[in-house]
Amino acid sequence: MKIVFMGTPDFSVPALNALVDGGHDVALAVTQPDKPKGRGKAMQMTPVKIRAMELGIPVVTPQKVRGNTEFLEQLKEIAPDVIVVIAYGQILTTDVLELPKYGCVNIHASLLPKYRGAAPIQWAVINGEEMSGVTTMQMDAGLDTGDMLDRVEIVLDPDETGGSLFDKLSAAGGELILETLSKIENGTVVATPQTGETNYVGMISKAMGEIDWTLSAISIERLIRGLDPWPSAYSHVDGKTLKFWKAKNDLNPSDPSAKPGQIISVDKDSITIQCGEGTLTVTELQLEGKKRMDTGSFLRGYTLDVGTQLGRGV
Repeated sequence: MKIVFMGTPDFSVPALNALVDGGHDVALAVTQPDKPKGRGKAMQMTPVKIRAMELGIPVVTPQKVRGNTEFLEQLKEIAPDVIVVIAYGQILTTDVLELPKYGCVNIHASLLPKYRGAAPIQWAVINGEEMSGVTTMQMDAGLDTGDMLDRVEIVLDPDETGGSLFDKLSAAGGELILETLSKIENGTVVATPQTGETNYVGMISKAMGEIDWTLSAISIERLIRGLDPWPSAYSHVDGKTLKFWKAKNDLNPSDPSAKPGQIISVDKDSITIQCGEGTLTVTELQLEGKKRMDTGSFLRGYTLDVGTQLGRGV
């Protein structure tokens, strides 16, 4: 098939690789414009742009696709059989959606209709889902509302993080799009309308990572895993940000009189913190300005006493 590929972050790259390795003609890659990044604010290309250039695929980076007649004419000139979209970052208008012979196919990182929207991967971990996956979908004018074409399920590990699930679903999306396109081409694809429970999940922000210690230890442990590697779950101690990377929960409180966010025990390899329900034993953390490290190494260079209260302003 002749394909226009639309994607932006690292998550999109395995799908682009799969299309090329699968023998498809990727005539154009569309991605977001270069953006300044880091302390020096140097302009940085998106992962899709970098990979497309390595593969010799022409790249365009329209600021906006909505109302962009030049971009629309470019698509008409290419006349793609299908446009494949994965984490592109802009909403497509009807004139683009209806232009290809087989329309636009989206690779979405959830088992639709659950977890429509921008951050299905992190929320699957945060909400304690046992199963996630990837869905290919015939795009329509709505937000992740089109008919489902194919799907693959992934069982979450007990210690699954946002980052590890990201990698699994990204790889699965590359495999699934090849199966979907093959079915579209040979006429065996079955489009299934989305029905049943659905929810939209918005963008992840740094503010989401601040731990509310009145929540249960289970919820906080899931938050830690879901926001690993970005933006991370954190609290404050001695006026500094303290990030948490690995922990385990225990529903049996060690000190019923302790306040949520209070350290109730410290040993050589861990600290235990009272939560609204149960306790959290932390085994990997990172103090502001320091490296990520196991709690044993951390405690050899920094003292945390029993009774220390964690939270904003402390």
